[in-house]
Amino acid sequence: MAGPRLDPSLYRDRDVVPIRRALISVSDKSGLLELAAALSAAGVEIVSTGSTAQTVRDAGYEVTDVAAVTGVAEMLDGRVKTLHPGVHAGLLADLRLESHEQQLADLGIAPFELVVVNLYPFVETVASGAAAGDIVEQIDIGGPAMVRASAKNHANVAIVVSPESYSSIIEAVAAGGTNLVQRRELAARAFAHTAAYDTAVATWFSEGTLAETGDLPEHLTIKAERLATLRYGENSHQRGAIYTHVGGHGIAQATQLQGKEMSYNNYVDADAALRAAYDMVLPAVAIVKHANPCGIATTAPNALDPIASAHLRAHECDPVSAYGGVIAANGTVTLKMAENLKDIFTEVIVAPDFEPAALEVFKAKKNLRLLQLPKDWQQERMDIRLVSGGLLLQDADRFPDDIVSVAKNWELVSGERPNDEEMENLIFAWKACRAVKSNAIVLAKGNATVGVGMGQVNRVDSCKLAVERAGARAAGSVAASDAFFPFADGPQVLLDAGVSAIVQPGGSVRDDEVIEAARKAGVTMFFTGERHFFH
Repeated sequence: MAGPRLDPSLYRDRDVVPIRRALISVSDKSGLLELAAALSAAGVEIVSTGSTAQTVRDAGYEVTDVAAVTGVAEMLDGRVKTLHPGVHAGLLADLRLESHEQQLADLGIAPFELVVVNLYPFVETVASGAAAGDIVEQIDIGGPAMVRASAKNHANVAIVVSPESYSSIIEAVAAGGTNLVQRRELAARAFAHTAAYDTAVATWFSEGTLAETGDLPEHLTIKAERLATLRYGENSHQRGAIYTHVGGHGIAQATQLQGKEMSYNNYVDADAALRAAYDMVLPAVAIVKHANPCGIATTAPNALDPIASAHLRAHECDPVSAYGGVIAANGTVTLKMAENLKDIFTEVIVAPDFEPAALEVFKAKKNLRLLQLPKDWQQERMDIRLVSGGLLLQDADRFPDDIVSVAKNWELVSGERPNDEEMENLIFAWKACRAVKSNAIVLAKGNATVGVGMGQVNRVDSCKLAVERAGARAAGSVAASDAFFPFADGPQVLLDAGVSAIVQPGGSVRDDEVIEAARKAGVTMFFTGERHFFH
């Protein structure tokens, strides 16, 4: 067992702590050998475990096995190896205190000045779809204990939990040691690291409970890390930043390919556009302004370039509102779509991919922000919203994958059952309606919106707004309402404009009046039995 080095002048009342002994145990081996080389060159004793020790030793650097420090071999398939006073006394000894210093000397335990630990890949194992037993084995015990011990004792120990910090440690070794400010910053990152890890574990257990019992979790733990500070929030006098959470795979994880920095409102609108575009199965494009769609469309039948076709059809819904809008596509943005956008002022385009030729066209629009979604992007399963003093949690409002089969069970309350083409339009309008802020009315024709009424405090005004924006296109269109009509006056606006069919949840005490208005007009009406408010 290595003897202690207890020269008080190295520690007491000193800002800088020289690194003479390091404990390294990492799952992520990136950058490990560069760090080991720097430590070895500086004469730092490296103590390590398992595969980390073997990697360093194979590279030709001297390593002391943890078992040589503890006097006990790893046991229980590696579940126990660092949980020992020989390790943790060296991590927790506060060498500003003579009593701690003397106890180490009496026990023959040497202190550590540097600890490099990153934890078992729990999140990655969950994401891989591994079996529960394999996931449980990726719950790290000794790692978090070492991280927390070292972070607590940051007055004496530098704790590193990410390869991103290796360069600063290498510089510190060359400069004579770590300083207190650096160690405090590393400690803050370390505690955030273990908090995020524990959050991931707790979330996995909670989701398992949710799946088995159907209950929402009794405790909700949310851990997020700041991704970027934004120029400002919703308005210029508000501060703003974007954070990512453990296991996130949404707009926050998108890669910006070009353009100005994203703003708070850009992120809100881009997420709203994704909500609309990804509800569609066919190639689709949604254009959003102030978090509301001003156009949603799928491709025209037999289009040579489906995504470009979808964009043109979405743009035609409301070209005025599309100015300065945010666009989401559920397929690769093509050269043709890029060419169609050359003369249209657009803030953001978000898509799963972009053709190289499209990116060349967009280079001429230097301020245009292009976001490429992560490969594992998917709609969230739960919605969380902050309210004063707390937060709200709900299941995300999602459509079933086979909505066509669901639509076969809609209740026909007026008119005749429509043909397949009109039924397809009704389903499109119903899905598009979910992405529109309440009260929401969507008019659609040919799987493209022609008029959208949103955000009004009564449903009649939303009907009027949708009809006004559609103009002559309202005649022969189909209509969808996100909630029931409380009176017949709302649907009457649509009927007078010439809609051919209406889909709505039903459930009003005056449903009979609404049905009668549709019957008098000879218009088909379906009740879905399900509403889609979006506040």
